[in-house]
Amino acid sequence: MLVFLFRVGSSEPTVRCSGCVRRGCQPRSRLTNFSMAIVHQLGELFLGAVPTVLLILIFYFLMKSLFFKPLLAVMAERDARSIGARKAAEAAQTAAAEKLKQYQDALKQERVKLYAEQEAARNKLLDERAALLKNARAKSGEEVAAGKQRIAGELLAARGDVETSIPQLASEIASRILQSPASPSREVR
Repeated sequence: MLVFLFRVGSSEPTVRCSGCVRRGCQPRSRLTNFSMAIVHQLGELFLGAVPTVLLILIFYFLMKSLFFKPLLAVMAERDARSIGARKAAEAAQTAAAEKLKQYQDALKQERVKLYAEQEAARNKLLDERAALLKNARAKSGEEVAAGKQRIAGELLAARGDVETSIPQLASEIASRILQSPASPSREVR
């Protein structure tokens, strides 16, 4: 068994052999042999790994040139297209929103014009109607006045006829009243 001891002020360990029967044993030679064996094994391991590392490097460069470069180029092109398409879609959406706003503004202006035209036509019709009503009232007033004058004339003519026929009617009424007690049967008929 080897024991490592550190001296004060020294960074190298002092090795002593505790399991040796001999006093003059050189523990450093065992440590050196052990470390040389490890180094030798590591060297053999690295030499055995060189073909694998070379194969991996060759495989990496082949895959990089034959697979990854085209794949990355296609992915970059796809990203560029999708970003371009997204930008184009956003631009088209912005343009469509602007066109929609212009359309709505134009529609609003046309509605205002249409309502103004309708209001003007309505006012014109109301004015025409008022004029027609005024004319109709004037005509009906004239007709009523003419009718009143005609009726007044007829009334005067009828009064004149009645006044001229009053003496004759009075004599007839008187003669009938006087004749009535003698023959009541004539009047019943």
